Amino acid sequence: MAVLYVVATPVGNLQDISFRALDTLKEVKYIACEDTRQTKKLLNFYGIEDKHLISYHEHNEEEASEKILKILEKEDVALVSDAGTPCISDPGYRVVKKARENNIKVVPIPGPFAGAAALSASGLPSDKFLFLGFLPQKRSHKEKVLKKYIELDTTLIIYESPNRVIDTVNLIKDLDEKANIVVAKELTKIHEEFIIGNPFEILDFFEKNPDKIKGEFVILVHPSEKEATIDEDEIKRRITELKNQNLKSKEIAKIIADEYNLPKNHAYKMALESGNKG
Repeated sequence: MAVLYVVATPVGNLQDISFRALDTLKEVKYIACEDTRQTKKLLNFYGIEDKHLISYHEHNEEEASEKILKILEKEDVALVSDAGTPCISDPGYRVVKKARENNIKVVPIPGPFAGAAALSASGLPSDKFLFLGFLPQKRSHKEKVLKKYIELDTTLIIYESPNRVIDTVNLIKDLDEKANIVVAKELTKIHEEFIIGNPFEILDFFEKNPDKIKGEFVILVHPSEKEATIDEDEIKRRITELKNQNLKSKEIAKIIADEYNLPKNHAYKMALESGNKG
């Protein structure tokens, strides 16, 4: 059985491609691509010739998947998207899923990912993040998604088109007007730019620079810091539970401090006031 290679390609700058990706594209006879014209630009840039290009995209992916599976009975196939990593907010999922279901070996050839590139240069917390990709086009549905995740203590990564970027920033403003936002546009290209600020500052920038509302956007959002609210009744109930386990005040204080993100001296005071001995 042949191999399906999932090959990441440049998001903009054609030099952002790995040696392994190039070797794979040179070795395979068949390349399944989202847009044959875009893939030809990449192949021509590196002098890669004599390839059979198979068109697959969101409108024909089901049909194209069957064709690709047929080829995979005998020949290796490289799967690429227009830019970045296939299947990540791009077509390819159905092809890979069907390959897996038919016990065809799938090998990832990692590389460019616009979301990670934007995050790495954003200055926002990156120890944890949530990739949302493209939000729903309908405003009410988009608002529902943003409302669900904007309160999380994590950086959100959103892909957006030029005609909807202002609407999305406005929605973020309505949900968290002090949110930290970085809008990355035209990543790795000549006009690459990072716009940084709260929602009002981002909107003000685009109002003063309407010519900048073009190209491809990655919006990164980290929620503003909220004042912590302490539910003392809940903490007292938790202390009682721990007290019934015959734990000492110091042990209870450590657990409470960790679970509720409290200063240890405050947690210890609460444990003592509960009447626990030790």
